[in-house]
Amino acid sequence: MPKRLTEAQQAAYQRDGIVAPIDIFTAEEVAQIHAELDAAEAAHGEQLQAAGRNNAHYVLPVLDRIAHDQRILDAVEDVIGPDILVAGTTLFIKEPETTGFISWHQDARYIGLEPHSWVTAWLAISDVNEENGCMRMVPGTHTAPLVEHVDTFGEDNMLTRGQTVPDVDEAATVPVPLKPGQLSLHHPRVVHGSGPNMSGKRRVGFAIQSYITPAVEQVIGKIWVQTARGTDFGGHHTEAARTKREMAPEDIAFRDMTNDELSKIFYAGATKKGKY
Repeated sequence: MPKRLTEAQQAAYQRDGIVAPIDIFTAEEVAQIHAELDAAEAAHGEQLQAAGRNNAHYVLPVLDRIAHDQRILDAVEDVIGPDILVAGTTLFIKEPETTGFISWHQDARYIGLEPHSWVTAWLAISDVNEENGCMRMVPGTHTAPLVEHVDTFGEDNMLTRGQTVPDVDEAATVPVPLKPGQLSLHHPRVVHGSGPNMSGKRRVGFAIQSYITPAVEQVIGKIWVQTARGTDFGGHHTEAARTKREMAPEDIAFRDMTNDELSKIFYAGATKKGKY
Protein backbone atom coordinates (compact mmCIF):
# COMPACT_ATOMS: atom_id res chain seq x y z
CA MET A 1 0.00 0.00 0.00
CA PRO A 2 1.29 3.48 -0.81
CA LYS A 3 2.16 5.76 2.11
CA ARG A 4 1.08 9.15 0.76
CA LEU A 5 -0.03 8.79 -2.85
CA THR A 6 -3.10 6.97 -3.99
CA GLU A 7 -2.69 3.99 -6.28
CA ALA A 8 -4.10 6.17 -9.07
CA GLN A 9 -1.40 8.78 -8.41
CA GLN A 10 1.31 6.11 -8.48
CA ALA A 11 -0.05 4.91 -11.81
CA ALA A 12 -0.11 8.48 -13.14
CA TYR A 13 3.55 8.93 -12.24
CA GLN A 14 4.50 5.73 -14.02
CA ARG A 15 2.45 6.68 -17.09
CA ASP A 16 3.11 10.43 -17.32
CA GLY A 17 6.32 11.03 -15.37
CA ILE A 18 4.51 13.60 -13.23
CA VAL A 19 2.08 13.51 -10.34
CA ALA A 20 0.37 16.61 -8.92
CA PRO A 21 -1.07 18.12 -6.87
CA ILE A 22 -0.07 16.36 -3.66
CA ASP A 23 -1.32 18.04 -0.50
CA ILE A 24 1.53 18.42 2.02
CA PHE A 25 1.39 21.53 4.22
CA THR A 26 -1.68 23.18 5.69
CA ALA A 27 -2.45 26.82 4.92
CA GLU A 28 -1.13 27.79 8.35
CA GLU A 29 2.07 25.80 7.93
CA VAL A 30 2.91 27.20 4.50
CA ALA A 31 2.12 30.75 5.68
CA GLN A 32 4.72 30.25 8.42
CA ILE A 33 7.21 28.87 5.88
CA HIS A 34 6.62 31.88 3.64
CA ALA A 35 7.08 34.28 6.55
CA GLU A 36 10.35 32.64 7.62
CA LEU A 37 11.67 32.75 4.07
CA ASP A 38 10.70 36.40 3.63
CA ALA A 39 12.46 37.26 6.91
CA ALA A 40 15.60 35.38 5.85
CA GLU A 41 15.69 37.19 2.51
CA ALA A 42 15.21 40.55 4.23
CA ALA A 43 18.01 39.81 6.71
CA HIS A 44 20.57 38.25 4.42
CA GLY A 45 20.14 40.02 1.08
CA GLU A 46 22.55 38.86 -1.59
CA GLN A 47 23.33 35.59 0.21
CA LEU A 48 20.00 34.30 -1.15
CA GLN A 49 20.25 35.67 -4.67
CA ALA A 50 21.23 33.94 -7.94
CA ALA A 51 23.56 30.99 -7.19
CA GLY A 52 22.95 31.50 -3.46
CA ARG A 53 19.52 29.94 -3.97
CA ASN A 54 21.15 26.63 -4.79
CA ASN A 55 21.48 24.32 -1.77
CA ALA A 56 19.97 26.95 0.52
CA HIS A 57 18.77 24.10 2.76
CA TYR A 58 22.35 24.02 4.08
CA VAL A 59 21.95 27.54 5.51
CA LEU A 60 18.22 27.95 6.26
CA PRO A 61 16.56 25.66 8.83
CA VAL A 62 13.13 26.35 7.29
CA LEU A 63 14.26 24.77 4.00
CA ASP A 64 16.06 21.95 5.79
CA ARG A 65 12.80 21.08 7.54
CA ILE A 66 10.96 20.96 4.23
CA ALA A 67 13.54 18.67 2.62
CA HIS A 68 13.25 16.22 5.53
CA ASP A 69 9.49 16.49 6.12
CA GLN A 70 8.03 13.03 6.62
CA ARG A 71 4.95 13.76 4.50
CA ILE A 72 7.09 14.64 1.50
CA LEU A 73 9.32 11.63 2.12
CA ASP A 74 6.24 9.38 2.21
CA ALA A 75 5.26 10.61 -1.26
CA VAL A 76 8.81 10.20 -2.54
CA GLU A 77 9.00 6.69 -1.12
CA ASP A 78 5.89 5.81 -3.11
CA VAL A 79 7.83 6.40 -6.34
CA ILE A 80 11.49 5.55 -5.61
CA GLY A 81 11.41 3.30 -2.54
CA PRO A 82 12.30 3.51 1.16
CA ASP A 83 15.98 4.52 1.00
CA ILE A 84 16.09 8.23 0.21
CA LEU A 85 18.95 10.74 0.00
CA VAL A 86 18.61 14.52 -0.38
CA ALA A 87 21.04 15.45 -3.14
CA GLY A 88 20.35 19.15 -3.63
CA THR A 89 17.76 21.93 -3.53
CA THR A 90 16.93 25.13 -5.39
CA LEU A 91 14.75 28.11 -4.55
CA PHE A 92 12.83 29.07 -7.69
CA ILE A 93 11.54 32.63 -7.31
CA LYS A 94 10.03 34.71 -10.11
CA GLU A 95 9.53 38.37 -9.32
CA PRO A 96 6.31 40.10 -10.42
CA GLU A 97 6.01 41.19 -14.04
CA THR A 98 9.40 39.89 -15.07
CA THR A 99 10.62 38.09 -18.19
CA GLY A 100 12.55 35.22 -16.60
CA PHE A 101 11.51 31.79 -17.83
CA ILE A 102 12.71 28.20 -17.81
CA SER A 103 13.09 26.60 -21.23
CA TRP A 104 12.03 23.07 -22.20
CA HIS A 105 14.52 20.67 -20.69
CA GLN A 106 15.08 17.39 -18.86
CA ASP A 107 16.56 17.51 -15.36
CA ALA A 108 18.78 14.51 -16.04
CA ARG A 109 20.50 16.02 -19.10
CA TYR A 110 23.35 17.87 -17.35
CA ILE A 111 23.16 16.84 -13.71
CA GLY A 112 25.22 13.63 -13.96
CA LEU A 113 23.09 11.42 -11.69
CA GLU A 114 22.98 7.86 -12.98
CA PRO A 115 20.88 5.74 -13.12
CA HIS A 116 17.66 7.77 -13.26
CA SER A 117 16.14 6.25 -10.13
CA TRP A 118 15.50 9.67 -8.62
CA VAL A 119 12.80 12.30 -8.57
CA THR A 120 12.42 16.07 -8.36
CA ALA A 121 9.96 17.34 -5.75
CA TRP A 122 8.62 20.88 -6.31
CA LEU A 123 6.81 22.65 -3.46
CA ALA A 124 4.63 25.71 -3.98
CA ILE A 125 5.20 28.30 -1.26
CA SER A 126 3.00 30.85 -3.03
CA ASP A 127 0.16 30.35 -5.49
CA VAL A 128 1.62 28.86 -8.67
CA ASN A 129 -0.50 29.19 -11.79
CA GLU A 130 -0.31 29.79 -15.52
CA GLU A 131 -0.27 33.58 -15.14
CA ASN A 132 2.77 33.59 -12.86
CA GLY A 133 4.75 30.89 -14.64
CA CYS A 134 3.85 27.44 -13.32
CA MET A 135 5.65 24.43 -14.75
CA ARG A 136 4.36 22.80 -17.91
CA MET A 137 5.09 19.13 -18.63
CA VAL A 138 5.16 16.93 -21.71
CA PRO A 139 3.59 13.77 -20.24
CA GLY A 140 5.17 10.45 -21.14
CA THR A 141 8.51 11.82 -22.36
CA HIS A 142 10.25 10.10 -19.44
CA THR A 143 9.73 6.71 -21.12
CA ALA A 144 12.25 7.54 -23.88
CA PRO A 145 16.01 8.12 -23.61
CA LEU A 146 17.43 11.58 -22.99
CA VAL A 147 17.20 13.92 -25.97
CA GLU A 148 19.77 16.39 -27.24
CA HIS A 149 19.58 19.93 -25.86
CA VAL A 150 20.85 23.19 -27.35
CA ASP A 151 22.75 25.58 -25.05
CA THR A 152 21.33 29.07 -25.67
CA PHE A 153 22.65 31.05 -22.67
CA GLY A 154 19.55 33.21 -23.19
CA GLU A 155 19.45 36.44 -21.19
CA ASP A 156 16.08 35.73 -19.60
CA ASN A 157 16.53 31.97 -19.32
CA MET A 158 16.82 30.91 -15.67
CA LEU A 159 18.63 27.64 -16.45
CA THR A 160 22.41 27.44 -16.14
CA ARG A 161 23.17 27.10 -19.86
CA GLY A 162 19.77 28.15 -21.16
CA GLN A 163 19.58 24.52 -22.22
CA THR A 164 16.62 23.86 -24.50
CA VAL A 165 14.94 20.87 -26.11
CA PRO A 166 14.16 22.08 -29.64
CA ASP A 167 10.85 21.62 -31.45
CA VAL A 168 8.66 20.81 -28.44
CA ASP A 169 5.01 20.50 -29.43
CA GLU A 170 3.53 22.99 -26.97
CA ALA A 171 0.04 21.73 -27.74
CA ALA A 172 1.06 18.46 -26.08
CA THR A 173 2.12 20.17 -22.83
CA VAL A 174 0.01 20.38 -19.67
CA PRO A 175 0.21 23.01 -16.90
CA VAL A 176 0.98 22.02 -13.30
CA PRO A 177 -0.73 24.65 -11.14
CA LEU A 178 -0.24 24.31 -7.39
CA LYS A 179 -1.73 25.98 -4.35
CA PRO A 180 0.55 27.00 -1.45
CA GLY A 181 1.61 23.86 0.41
CA GLN A 182 1.05 21.52 -2.55
CA LEU A 183 3.78 19.41 -4.13
CA SER A 184 4.50 17.93 -7.52
CA LEU A 185 6.86 15.04 -8.28
CA HIS A 186 8.43 14.60 -11.70
CA HIS A 187 10.76 12.11 -13.34
CA PRO A 188 14.27 13.28 -14.33
CA ARG A 189 13.64 12.56 -18.03
CA VAL A 190 10.24 14.23 -18.41
CA VAL A 191 10.46 17.33 -20.64
CA HIS A 192 9.22 20.46 -18.88
CA GLY A 193 9.63 24.21 -18.58
CA SER A 194 7.84 27.32 -17.33
CA GLY A 195 6.97 30.78 -18.58
CA PRO A 196 7.51 34.25 -17.12
CA ASN A 197 5.60 35.74 -14.20
CA MET A 198 3.09 38.11 -15.79
CA SER A 199 1.24 38.69 -12.51
CA GLY A 200 1.67 41.39 -9.90
CA LYS A 201 2.81 38.96 -7.21
CA ARG A 202 5.94 36.94 -6.52
CA ARG A 203 5.93 33.27 -7.50
CA VAL A 204 7.86 31.27 -4.90
CA GLY A 205 8.73 27.60 -5.18
CA PHE A 206 11.25 25.26 -3.59
CA ALA A 207 12.60 22.29 -5.50
CA ILE A 208 14.29 19.35 -3.83
CA GLN A 209 16.40 18.42 -6.81
CA SER A 210 16.77 15.77 -6.17
CA TYR A 211 15.72 12.88 -3.97
CA ILE A 212 17.87 9.96 -5.09
CA THR A 213 18.19 6.32 -4.17
CA PRO A 214 21.53 5.19 -2.71
CA ALA A 215 22.21 3.33 -5.98
CA VAL A 216 22.57 6.63 -7.85
CA GLU A 217 26.12 7.84 -8.57
CA GLN A 218 27.42 11.24 -9.64
CA VAL A 219 29.25 10.43 -12.87
CA ILE A 220 30.58 13.93 -13.66
CA GLY A 221 31.84 15.45 -10.41
CA LYS A 222 31.15 15.36 -6.68
CA ILE A 223 28.02 16.00 -4.64
CA TRP A 224 27.08 15.77 -0.97
CA VAL A 225 23.94 14.11 0.33
CA GLN A 226 21.86 13.78 3.47
CA THR A 227 20.26 10.47 4.38
CA ALA A 228 16.60 11.42 4.77
CA ARG A 229 15.14 7.94 5.17
CA GLY A 230 16.44 4.38 5.31
CA THR A 231 20.14 3.75 4.77
CA ASP A 232 22.76 4.91 2.31
CA PHE A 233 23.70 1.41 1.23
CA GLY A 234 25.51 2.66 -1.88
CA GLY A 235 28.11 4.79 -0.12
CA HIS A 236 28.77 6.78 -3.31
CA HIS A 237 28.62 10.23 -1.72
CA THR A 238 29.80 12.17 1.32
CA GLU A 239 27.20 12.83 4.01
CA ALA A 240 26.43 16.49 4.75
CA ALA A 241 25.38 17.73 8.17
CA ARG A 242 22.01 19.40 8.72
CA THR A 243 22.04 23.08 9.63
CA LYS A 244 21.19 24.01 13.21
CA ARG A 245 20.88 27.79 12.89
CA GLU A 246 20.21 30.33 10.18
CA MET A 247 23.15 31.49 8.11
CA ALA A 248 25.88 30.09 10.33
CA PRO A 249 29.25 31.12 8.82
CA GLU A 250 30.44 27.51 8.61
CA ASP A 251 27.22 26.53 6.83
CA ILE A 252 27.57 29.38 4.34
CA ALA A 253 31.13 28.27 3.59
CA PHE A 254 29.95 24.69 3.09
CA ARG A 255 27.07 25.72 0.83
CA ASP A 256 29.37 27.88 -1.29
CA MET A 257 31.88 25.05 -1.64
CA THR A 258 29.20 22.56 -2.69
CA ASN A 259 27.79 25.10 -5.14
CA ASP A 260 31.24 25.56 -6.68
CA GLU A 261 31.37 21.80 -7.24
CA LEU A 262 27.80 21.83 -8.57
CA SER A 263 28.74 24.54 -11.04
CA LYS A 264 31.52 22.32 -12.40
CA ILE A 265 28.92 19.61 -13.01
CA PHE A 266 26.38 21.88 -14.67
CA TYR A 267 28.95 23.53 -16.94
CA ALA A 268 31.02 20.44 -17.80
CA GLY A 269 31.87 20.71 -21.49
CA ALA A 270 30.17 24.11 -21.88
CA THR A 271 31.70 26.86 -23.97
CA LYS A 272 30.99 29.52 -21.35
CA LYS A 273 29.34 29.99 -17.96
CA GLY A 274 25.92 31.51 -17.30
CA LYS A 275 24.76 33.53 -14.30
CA TYR A 276 23.09 30.67 -12.35
